[in-house]
Amino acid sequence: KGNNGGDGLVFARQLAILERHCAVLLSSPPDELSADARANYDILAAAGHELHQWSGDHEQFADLATRANWIVDAMLGTGARGNPRPPFDTLIDLINKAGKNVLALDVPSGLDCETGELGQLTIRANYTITFVAMKQGFVAEKARPYLGRVMVADIGFPLEWLPGNILESI
Repeated sequence: KGNNGGDGLVFARQLAILERHCAVLLSSPPDELSADARANYDILAAAGHELHQWSGDHEQFADLATRANWIVDAMLGTGARGNPRPPFDTLIDLINKAGKNVLALDVPSGLDCETGELGQLTIRANYTITFVAMKQGFVAEKARPYLGRVMVADIGFPLEWLPGNILESI
C-alpha cells in the first residue's frame, strides 16, 4: 500500500501501455493506499484493467497465478525490517510455491536491503529490478539466492546527489 506498491501499479500501467495483459492483486484495500499508489490505482481502474483485492483466499491467488507467466513482487520495499507480517507472509509463501517466474521491484519482499538479512519468509526472485543504485544488503552471500539477476534502473535520480563514495562501496 506504500511506495513499493505504487511502483508495482506504475509497472502495471507500463505493461498496459505496451498492450500486455496483467492482473493486479492488492494486499490492502484501495482506500489504504498511499497517495501516489492510489493515483496509479485510479488510472488503472478508470481504464478498466483487471484489479483484485486479496480476500485471504488461497484459491483466489491460485486462480490468478495459474493464468500468469510472471509474478511481480511489489509488496515490501526498502523500509521493511524483520519478518513479514500478515498478509505479506502468506502471499510470499504462495508466490514462492506458485512455480512461476518472479520479478521483484526494488527488493524481494522479506529481504532487508541494508543488511541482507532474510525474513522467515522471503521472495525468491528470478530477477530484481532495483532503483537508483545497488542496495548494500545485496552483497550479502545469504541474500544472493533470493535476488536472482539484479538490474539497476535509473529512475531519474541524479547520481551526483549520492554521498561521495557510496557507489564504490556497494
